[in-house]
Amino acid sequence: MGMHTTDTTFLALSDATRRSILDRLQRGSAPVNELVERYDMTQPAISQHLRILREAGLVSVEKRGRQRLYSLAADPLRGVFDWVTPYEQFWTDKLTQLGEHLRKSRK
Repeated sequence: MGMHTTDTTFLALSDATRRSILDRLQRGSAPVNELVERYDMTQPAISQHLRILREAGLVSVEKRGRQRLYSLAADPLRGVFDWVTPYEQFWTDKLTQLGEHLRKSRK
């Protein structure tokens, strides 16, 4: 397994298909063939995306018979959340200032 760092998480999240796969896996586990059909990509292409997500610790895989079932493993997203959270206050403050400015300019 790769080292799970915020950098590897951001790198894994930098691709729209991988973000979409994570969105799908929020609703429950999925086998590779379902993801292949969903994204109209080749099986090797989807497997490459899943490998990157797995190495970043964002998905786990379980073998069920001949099938591999992929599931969301959201723990690494905590680092992203922790990094983004202070910016929420920044934007809240900016929107409050804008609201005050607009209110004053209407008078």
